[in-house]
Amino acid sequence: MPLMDRSLEAALWGAGASSALLIGAAIGFLIDLPPRLIAAVMAFGSGVLISALAFDLMDEAFAHGGLWGSAIGFLAGATMFTVLNVALSRMGAHRRKRAAAPDPAEAADEAVAEANPLAIALGSMLDNIPESIAIGLTLIGGGAIGIVTVIAVFLSNVPEALSASAGFRRRGRSARYVFSLWGGAVLACAVASFLGYTVFSTLPDAVVAGTTAFAAGAILAMLADTMIPEAFAVAHEAAGLIAAVGFVAAFALSKAA
Repeated sequence: MPLMDRSLEAALWGAGASSALLIGAAIGFLIDLPPRLIAAVMAFGSGVLISALAFDLMDEAFAHGGLWGSAIGFLAGATMFTVLNVALSRMGAHRRKRAAAPDPAEAADEAVAEANPLAIALGSMLDNIPESIAIGLTLIGGGAIGIVTVIAVFLSNVPEALSASAGFRRRGRSARYVFSLWGGAVLACAVASFLGYTVFSTLPDAVVAGTTAFAAGAILAMLADTMIPEAFAVAHEAAGLIAAVGFVAAFALSKAA
């Protein structure tokens, strides 16, 4: 398949995976779902993502970049995510994957987010761009799309947009504002997948492996910093079991593919 065709395919897969942001936004803006259900989806998505980064991304990185290359790339990705996440958290994006409504003690935090809602959008892109780049990377070398990675990204995006959009609705934001925000995020993810393929398809395997590991490290840091704590805060002890179910489901899918 010609380069441009594969590039467009990467963009379409990235857009498809991130389209869950629009689905989650519609649900969160229009329907009041039980917080425990949101948390359960978040926990399940966390388990799926852990499986994808362990058995798809890191396996691929190790195969082409060896232990040191993949380890360094992984830690670099986690470090970069953490540094940027700290900066955005101070702007008001630290509870962007909130599964429950805030309690009165968090009123000051909500005021910060209200004053700078762009922080939530930037936080979402920080969460999703490494995942989208990873989707594009899976197509390099003429291989099939990493379907487990796509599913994992899709599932992780639903609760993020759902919870954030419910918060926007509580603060009186319009539907136009909410869907413009997430539509822009979907476009950014499609571009990231496109670049993940086009920029790295002609580079040495070691560079691709390091970038894949970098994306995996950023994803794991995102899970530990945002999705898992929010899921546990609402689903409590059930969150671990639900995440384990997601992990096994993704593992089985990766072996059947």
